[in-house]
Amino acid sequence: MTKPSRPSQQTRLLHDQATPMAPVKTVNPAVQRGSTILMSDSDALYDHGHITYGRAGLPIHQTLCDALSDLEGGLGTRLFPSGLAAITGSLLAVLNAGDGVLLPDCAYAPTRRFGDTVLKRMGIEVVYFPPRASAEAIMALATPRTRAIFLESPGSLTFELQDVPAIAALARTRGIITLMDNTWGASLIFKPLAHGVDISIQALTKYVGGHSDVFMGSACASDPDLLQKLDDQVWQMGWATSPDDAYLMLRGLRTLNVRMNQHAASTLDIASWLNARPEVSEVLCPALPGARGYEIWKRDYTGLCGLFSFTLKPGPRRAVEGFINALDLFGLGFSWGGYESLAIPCDPQLTRTAADPDLKGPLIRLHIGLEDASDLKADLDQALKVYGQMAGLA
Repeated sequence: MTKPSRPSQQTRLLHDQATPMAPVKTVNPAVQRGSTILMSDSDALYDHGHITYGRAGLPIHQTLCDALSDLEGGLGTRLFPSGLAAITGSLLAVLNAGDGVLLPDCAYAPTRRFGDTVLKRMGIEVVYFPPRASAEAIMALATPRTRAIFLESPGSLTFELQDVPAIAALARTRGIITLMDNTWGASLIFKPLAHGVDISIQALTKYVGGHSDVFMGSACASDPDLLQKLDDQVWQMGWATSPDDAYLMLRGLRTLNVRMNQHAASTLDIASWLNARPEVSEVLCPALPGARGYEIWKRDYTGLCGLFSFTLKPGPRRAVEGFINALDLFGLGFSWGGYESLAIPCDPQLTRTAADPDLKGPLIRLHIGLEDASDLKADLDQALKVYGQMAGLA
């Protein structure tokens, strides 16, 4: 048999470096990029006991999932391209046409929009419950159609805390699945699975990423059937996450505890300082003694993050805009969980249908970043003085 001639230069350029040397051991895991995965033989092409396509995840993704599962205390974690995708994907994984779901009235606006559009279009009954209602009152809203209860505690604008352990326990007796958006707790200062929740969801974009430069979400569970439902949803919807983004999330996890401690210390300092300001009517920070939800926070949480709200003494909209526009160190932007401090006026996006949030004035949300707390207080001080003058409080 004639020996095949040497491939052309063009072919050699494509194939000569296809199989690199084994990676050396580094502090961080290697990032492997690939859509196509080469199989060892014909039988392996259809052996779905192992990964046959890059969208299903590569070693860097599995390393991140393992780390998150350890953080969450769960059996397995599945990744989504954003926090919202983790919420919507998890809901779709457990709900079918004709089912019902209970959502908190304080839900993140895109979660609420998904409930009011996609879920209702699918024939799923969406019922909102008062976020501070007792577990018994919430369960009284459940019907024979109710398949799931979604929790967001605290609410990301008005910071109502739900009695998660009690709700999860009662739901389990009825065979109702509980899901929780735990981005505020980052599964570091609150662990939903340990409190009886079935699926713990995070926008990793926030505290796990920590640098405001990458999108990703996660859902963690301990029930193998629920994990399979999440797997099916990710695969059938065509979602995927980049290996480079997975690497960035792993990098963020390394410093999560250190960053969260700094966020917490500065937040409590600034929340206490705001509580004494004459321009402020109420500070909505669950870790602040005397604040609404403090007793649940003290019982269930082991720490604090950087996100909270406060209400100003009543004043016109132009005064609120004056306060926001006067801020210098606080960036004006949505999202949170990064190293930087942020501020937004919340009233334009407040939607409530089940309960009055009982706000005592214009609502401002702050994310306290890693800047020096004294500098942040100085920035707030000058902006609050602007508000006081414009609102006629001075």
